[in-house]
Amino acid sequence: MPPRTPRAPLPGSTDADVCIVGAGFTGLWTAYYLKRLQPDLRIVVLEQRFAGFGASGRNGGWLTNSVTAGRARYAASHGRDAAIAQQLAMNRTVDEVIAVASAERIEADIHKGGEVNIALNAAQEARLRAEHSSEASWPYTDVELWERERMTERIGVDGVRAGLWHPHCARIHPAKLVAGLAEAVERLGVVIHESTHVREILPGLARTGRGDVRAAHVLRATEGFTARLRGERRTWLPLNSSLIVTDPLPQSFWDQVGWAGRETLGDFAHVYMYAQRTADDRIAFGGRGVPYRFGSRVDDDGTTQASTVQALTALLRRFFPAASEVPVAHAWSGVLGVPRDWAATVGLDDATGLGWAGGYVGTGVATTNLAGRTLADMVLRRDTELTRLPWVDHRVRRWEPEPLRWLGVSGMYAAYRYADRVEARGGARTSPVARVADVIVGH
Repeated sequence: MPPRTPRAPLPGSTDADVCIVGAGFTGLWTAYYLKRLQPDLRIVVLEQRFAGFGASGRNGGWLTNSVTAGRARYAASHGRDAAIAQQLAMNRTVDEVIAVASAERIEADIHKGGEVNIALNAAQEARLRAEHSSEASWPYTDVELWERERMTERIGVDGVRAGLWHPHCARIHPAKLVAGLAEAVERLGVVIHESTHVREILPGLARTGRGDVRAAHVLRATEGFTARLRGERRTWLPLNSSLIVTDPLPQSFWDQVGWAGRETLGDFAHVYMYAQRTADDRIAFGGRGVPYRFGSRVDDDGTTQASTVQALTALLRRFFPAASEVPVAHAWSGVLGVPRDWAATVGLDDATGLGWAGGYVGTGVATTNLAGRTLADMVLRRDTELTRLPWVDHRVRRWEPEPLRWLGVSGMYAAYRYADRVEARGGARTSPVARVADVIVGH
């Protein structure tokens, strides 16, 4: 990507119709649809660093339809039909992002090849088959079970036993998409101020060190960085996720491994991985490194610990032994937001004008677009099928105070890593340790 030109910070206090805090996907999509629906709106977007600085520009590049984490909760609170509507909306969202990128001439290496998650041992395979049965019982999931032979033909992962595929996912280059979206928003007349740290959000007001923005609606689009805002430390848990990217792999590797469909690739481990074949024939391979820092501290610069790079490199070479000699070119980390019940939400308080969206738990590339369209409808008081979806105004209790928060999350990942080691040694059932961890953290 070419070097970016910094945008000017907020020059002083100002007025707007809508102030959006955060210039990641959520904030930019919200601004985009608000301006498309009502072009005369004065919209100001405030960003602490630069547009796409957070997880929006530092993720695995999965534009996917996932609502699995929240489906049972949405069904329990609003009924099965509402949960089905959420799934259908997410399916359509994948195509909406692709359509907007095309219309706005955003070149983001988009390829819609679907998503496949694989099993590498008996316990993972049992979970995969159970997941297939569960997903197949819901409409619009469109899942297919790929047995070993077909899975190996599609992507030659060493030792793969089965795969679970669905078509509603595209590989993207996230930094290119968010940069192009920011430019599209500016072409519509939205003002983005970078290097502007918002210290506090109040009804009608966003306070920064450079002045205040007064607006009828102030929308919080800070996702994994929400804990930094005054009064929001326990709202969403900031979790780090890390990624490595190899040098380009030779054609001989692809002749052996396949991956011609360029599906996004994940697995059924408890501490799961995610990967893609990039447009320039690298492998981007990610997973959890140091997932949580005491006190909800957030890593600013995306630095990835050497131990995390080593662990991800070893896992990549376990998946693809033919890539063992190919160097790792880059590594980085991003922070995502996790609600206490692991279910995303979008909402607006008409009395105060305060709105929010987030808690995507790592599947926000598509979900942010749905959030942006929904927030735009809510701000403009439009009663639409989006504003009636079950995630609207979904609220849960806050995370526990420290040190309980750190102990719980650290213990959860220690348990999951232990369970993965035990399952790798044999046995057809999910480790009881992992089941206990799921119950404790509400996952």
